Amino acid sequence: MFDKKLLRNLDTITIIIVVILVSVGIVAISSATHVHETGDYWAVKRQIMWFVAGLIAMVVVMSIDYNTLGNLSVYMYFFSLLLLVAVLIPGVGVVRNGARSWFDIKVSLIQPAEFIKIIMIITFSKHIEKIKESNESDINSIKNLCTLVAHMALPIFLILKQPDWGTAAVFIGIMIVILFIAGISYKYIVAAFATSAAVLPLLFFFVMKEYQRERLLVFWDPNRDPLGRGYHVIQSKIAIGSGQLYGKGLFHGTQTHLGYLPEQHTDFIFSVIGEELGFIWSSIIIILFVILLLRFLYLATLAKEDFGSYIIIGITAMIFFHILINIGMTMGLAPVTGIPLPFISYGGSSLLTNMMAIGLVLNVAMRRQKINF
Repeated sequence: MFDKKLLRNLDTITIIIVVILVSVGIVAISSATHVHETGDYWAVKRQIMWFVAGLIAMVVVMSIDYNTLGNLSVYMYFFSLLLLVAVLIPGVGVVRNGARSWFDIKVSLIQPAEFIKIIMIITFSKHIEKIKESNESDINSIKNLCTLVAHMALPIFLILKQPDWGTAAVFIGIMIVILFIAGISYKYIVAAFATSAAVLPLLFFFVMKEYQRERLLVFWDPNRDPLGRGYHVIQSKIAIGSGQLYGKGLFHGTQTHLGYLPEQHTDFIFSVIGEELGFIWSSIIIILFVILLLRFLYLATLAKEDFGSYIIIGITAMIFFHILINIGMTMGLAPVTGIPLPFISYGGSSLLTNMMAIGLVLNVAMRRQKINF
């Protein structure tokens, strides 16, 4: 399947770090979902199943030259929009936690927006490459910049209709980071932040629904609704703080096992780690994430062309914003959203997407210009 020259460029450091993170996640999930009376490890079994599926998907993605994927970018883009429209149709899309973001495929719920992040990274990167290769090579021209913004604005709009503000924020972050690396003028960045500062109050008062506004208000003051919307953050902070340096030990977290910590195997898995494994293991996990992201940035510098580099940068941004938002919300530093912690939170769509993202990074790295014999 792979040429020997390509396998010599396989980045084993990335693979090792990902396997460690997934393993820690499986251990944390086993504690968060274990039923002592029956010994039922249902979530662990499913997560392992999704990890195996993710490994297969990673190998498949690695085997297809990323330039071939780039040549299919137009078809991939419109297929993504079709999925995002379909999930909004009652009876087709499934509502969960107030958002119509899921397809029910019987064996599991699938969130299409997760996979579409990968597709948009490929298509957006290819769009920038085409602009730079054309006669109008300046991405800072108004025409080119408008087409690039529109490229991401369409899927973001459809995701906001679900509504899923957390995922939409990740898409925006991916777009900004890739544009920054591609050489967008600072004046546009400043203008974008200034516009956002002016528009955000309007969004808050006239666009957001009541529960979304309340979620932001509770972010600033969880004690505003300690038994309602602030409950998640309060219990999460108690769990993390009570773990102290070494933790209470696996299967011994009181917040986790007495049912105080909500969504403990998905959105708040880092709270379980903080309570049961303590500050040391929590820090190790963050350090592993930092090493992984720095490794991505290094591999991006080795890509043989800008297209490959943009792909890796986009995936780096995607994983970074997931880490930032998820860990931030468990500590009360970010609003509570349905953003999972990459490789660690329970969830088929998330794990499968992240494994495909790793496959894409390895794909670009394996096909870099320099071959080490």
